[in-house]
Amino acid sequence: MMRKKYSIYILAALLVAAPSCQKKFLDQVPDDRLTTDDIFTRQSTTESFLADVYSAVPDEATQRFVAGYNTTAGPWTGAADEAKYSWDNNTANSVILGTISTTDGWYSTLWSRYYKGIRNAGYFMANVDKATILGSALIKQYKAEARALRAMYYYYLVRMFGPVVLTGDNPISPDASFDDVQLPRNSFDDCINYIVSELDAAKPNLLVVPSDRNFGRITQGIAMAFKEQALLLAASPLYNGNTDYAALKNADGTQLINQTYTADKWKKAADAAKAFIDEFVPSVYDLYEKNDADGKFSAYLSCRDVMLTDWNKEWILARPVGNISFWQYDKTPYHNGFNGDVKGGGALAVTQEMVDAYFTANGRSITDGASGYVATGFSSFKAPFDNASRNTYNQWANREPRFYVGVTYDGSRWLNTDYGDVITSTQYSGNSGIKVSGSDHSATGYMVRKNLSLGKWSDESRSLVLFRLANIYLDYVEALNEATPGNENVVKYLNLIRKRAGIPLYGEGTDALDIPATQEAMREAIRKERRVELAFENVRFFDTRRWKIAEQTDAGPKYGLNINADGTNFYNKVVVETRVFAKKHYLLPIPQSEIDKDKQLVQNTGW
Repeated sequence: MMRKKYSIYILAALLVAAPSCQKKFLDQVPDDRLTTDDIFTRQSTTESFLADVYSAVPDEATQRFVAGYNTTAGPWTGAADEAKYSWDNNTANSVILGTISTTDGWYSTLWSRYYKGIRNAGYFMANVDKATILGSALIKQYKAEARALRAMYYYYLVRMFGPVVLTGDNPISPDASFDDVQLPRNSFDDCINYIVSELDAAKPNLLVVPSDRNFGRITQGIAMAFKEQALLLAASPLYNGNTDYAALKNADGTQLINQTYTADKWKKAADAAKAFIDEFVPSVYDLYEKNDADGKFSAYLSCRDVMLTDWNKEWILARPVGNISFWQYDKTPYHNGFNGDVKGGGALAVTQEMVDAYFTANGRSITDGASGYVATGFSSFKAPFDNASRNTYNQWANREPRFYVGVTYDGSRWLNTDYGDVITSTQYSGNSGIKVSGSDHSATGYMVRKNLSLGKWSDESRSLVLFRLANIYLDYVEALNEATPGNENVVKYLNLIRKRAGIPLYGEGTDALDIPATQEAMREAIRKERRVELAFENVRFFDTRRWKIAEQTDAGPKYGLNINADGTNFYNKVVVETRVFAKKHYLLPIPQSEIDKDKQLVQNTGW
C-alpha cells in the first residue's frame, strides 16, 4: 500500500534527481527535445511528465536547506516569531535580521521553480489530449490536476511576492526570445481572480476522495481549499486598500495593489470557506480525534497524532514523499550520552514569546488574572507525555494540551522510550546544553516538539501534512468575524477547535469563557487561537504579514532562557537576538535577475 500511496511523488523525485528524457525535454533547446509524440502517446511518459509538474509542491520538511534538495521549501518556521534556528547559516536567520537583498539566491530559486511548474503545467494541459491511450476520463482528470497545480503555484508566488506576471495558457518556452519575456506584472486582484477561476474550472474533473493509489493527487477539496485561502489573502489588510503601496505601479500606471478597502472581500472569503465545509465535512474531511488506552477521548493524543497519522480525515493537502528525517532531526535534542534516534541536532528552538502564547489548562491567556498561571517556582506535575510526576518549573505546569504537543522544555521526558526514560536538559551543562552539544543546541532553552515521529528522527515512513481542516475553520471564523461580526458561526467553529484541544469553550459549559463582546475582541481571540493551533505549520510567518502586524511581532528583542547558565539562573528570561523588520519586508523583493531579463517588471516598494 505504501508503494502505491507514494507513486506520483516517487516519479517526481526521480525526474528531479536524474537526467531523464522528460527532464531534458523541459530544459533543452528544440534540437535536443523529444517530440510530443514521444511523450503523449505513452501512458508512462505522460504520467511522468505530470509527476514533474507535481514536483514543485512544497517539501517544508527541508527548511534546514531552503530551496535546496530540488524542493520549494521556504524558511517560514524559523523566520516567524514562533521559532529560531540555532545554526547561523540557516536562511531564516537572514530573514529575521533583515539582511536579505534583491540578489539572494533562495527566493530567486523559489520564484523560478514555481514558474517552471506553471510552465510545465501549461504545456501538459496543451498536449495531454494527444495521450489517447489514457482514455477521455483520465485525460480530463490529469488536465484538471495540472490546471489546479498551476493555480496553486501562482498562489504560493503571490503569497511571497505580491502581484506577479500571469503567463496565461500559452506558456513561455525555455528558449524564448528576449522580446517574448517582456511582460508586466498583473494587479494583485487580477492574480487572485485568475487563481480562483482556474480552481473553479479544474474542480469538476478532479477526484473527490483519493484511492490508495492516488494519495497525494490534487482533489476537489484541495482546489477549493486553495480558493478560500486566495480569497482570504485578498481580503487581508496587506492587500485590501493598503496605501503603503500607492506607488507600486507598472510603467503604464496600472495600480498593482488596490488602494480602496472592500468589505465584500471578507464575505467572499467566508462564503468560500463555508462552501467547503458544507460540501466536504464530514463526508470527506473531519477534525481528527483519538482516544487513550482506556477508550476515553484524549485532547493531547488528538492534537499530537493529527500530524502523525497518515491521511487521516483532517488532512487536505499533504506531501507523500518528503525529507522528513531532516525536519525531525532538527527538533530532536542532542541528548549527550545517547545514540540513535534519541540524539539529534536540537537546533529548531521555540521563542519565549511562543511559549507564552499557549493557554493555561483553563483555556485562558497567561496574562488573564483568572488563568492560574504561576511565573516562578516549581511543583510536582505529570505532563501528558510522561509516565510520572516530575519537579517542573511552574511556567510549564498546568498548560493546555497543545503546549505539551508543541514544546520540549528543560526536564521533560523524551518521546522515544526505546532507550528508557531520557530526560531532556537544556541547561548549560545538561545533556542537550551548549557545554556538550556545541552548535547542536537550542538558542532559547526550548525545542519544537510538534510533528515528530514519537522521537524517532530517522523515520521517513510517513507523509508531511501541509494543510488541514483546522486551517479552514480558522480561516472561516476570521473572515466571518470581519464580514458579519456577531454571526453565531464564529463562536461555533472556534469552539470546535477548542473542544478538540481539550480547553473550555466560549459561552458554553460550566467552565466557559465569556464570548468576546466586540469585533475587535473576537479578532484578537481568533488570532490567539490560530497562533496556537497552527504553531510550527508554516502559517504564522504569513499571518503576521497579511495582518500587517509584523512590524510589532517580528521586530525587536526575542527572548529565551539563559542557556549559558545552570540552576536558578537558567530560568531567567534573556534577549536571544534583536530582530529587524521594515515595511519593505512585508513582501519579498522580485529577484534582480528577473528584473534584468524582463524590463517591464517593477520592483516591490522599498527594494
